Amino acid sequence: MAVRDVHTRSMHVRQMAVPGAFLVTAERFDDERGTFYEAYREDVLAEALGHPPKVVQTNFSVSHRGVLRGIHGAVVPPGLAKLVTCVRGAVLDAVVDLRAGSPTFGRYEVTVLDHRSRACVYLAEGLGHAFLALEDDTCVQYQCSETYRPRDVITVNPLDPEIGLPFRTPEPPILSPGDAAAPTLREALERGLLPSYQDCLDHRRTPAAGR
Repeated sequence: MAVRDVHTRSMHVRQMAVPGAFLVTAERFDDERGTFYEAYREDVLAEALGHPPKVVQTNFSVSHRGVLRGIHGAVVPPGLAKLVTCVRGAVLDAVVDLRAGSPTFGRYEVTVLDHRSRACVYLAEGLGHAFLALEDDTCVQYQCSETYRPRDVITVNPLDPEIGLPFRTPEPPILSPGDAAAPTLREALERGLLPSYQDCLDHRRTPAAGR
């Protein structure tokens, strides 16, 4: 089943500029009681992806304004697909193609996610993720396809000028020591740290990549 945009009464899924990344937006239903919307629909997302999404772990991070997290990815296999939602506050969210040999290697797309937009970003195995917190007490939820394994983590410097993510702030952003010391995309490629595009395609074709 091929990937494609999907639009239903309750949810819209649109492919982003980086193949394997999707913007998922829920339709809001208002009445005198307040608001209701569906934050996650496995069947709708599966129709867009061409395979059932897999969720085995849910994480939350809470960040001060000006905190920059990422660029984080994972080796493939096992890979790490994510569905990222900002449930409080606001972030400038970035998906980056880290797949060596990909036709869109190094390409990124940036989206503003906040608690009002009812939007989230899905990124497939092999893609990298970063975000800049735009407000204090910003909370981000990550629904992950695999459990966290430190040995599988790939980190690329989010301020790499060759990638050129638009994370411009009045003050220097706040990074973890690991993110600040991370290699550039070119350095990670030369060291053989990045997943290959072919490995990502092969991983997605295997039955174990689904449920």
